[in-house]
Amino acid sequence: MRHHVKNRTLNRPKRQRTALLRSLARSLVLHEGITTTVAKAKELRPFVEKLVSTSKQNSLLSRRKVAERLGGAPETVRKLHDTLAPRYAKRAGGYTRITLLGRVGKRVGDAARIEFVQ
Repeated sequence: MRHHVKNRTLNRPKRQRTALLRSLARSLVLHEGITTTVAKAKELRPFVEKLVSTSKQNSLLSRRKVAERLGGAPETVRKLHDTLAPRYAKRAGGYTRITLLGRVGKRVGDAARIEFVQ
C-alpha cells in the first residue's frame, strides 16, 4: 500500500527522476513553456514553483540554493533571478499553468503544456 507516499516515481530510479526533473525545469525556465506528459507536468509544477519562490529573495544564498537544485546551469539561475522573480514579485504563488492537450504522438490523451502565467 502506498500510504503517505507523496511523489510520483515516473517508472524511474531516484537518480534518473532527479535528472529528469532538473532538465525539465531548466527547459521550462529557459523557454517559459514546454510540452510533456501529464504526470511529468504535475510533478514538475511544485519543483519549479519552489525555485521561483526562492529566487524572489534575490540573495547570494538564494542563487546558490537554486543552482544546487538545478545542478548548476548558470544561465537558468540568472534568468530565474533577473527575469522571472521580478515578474512575480507581488504574486504569492501559482506561477505555472498546466494545460491538457490531448493526443500528441501515439499516447492518446497524455500530453500537457506547462508554462509560466503572465
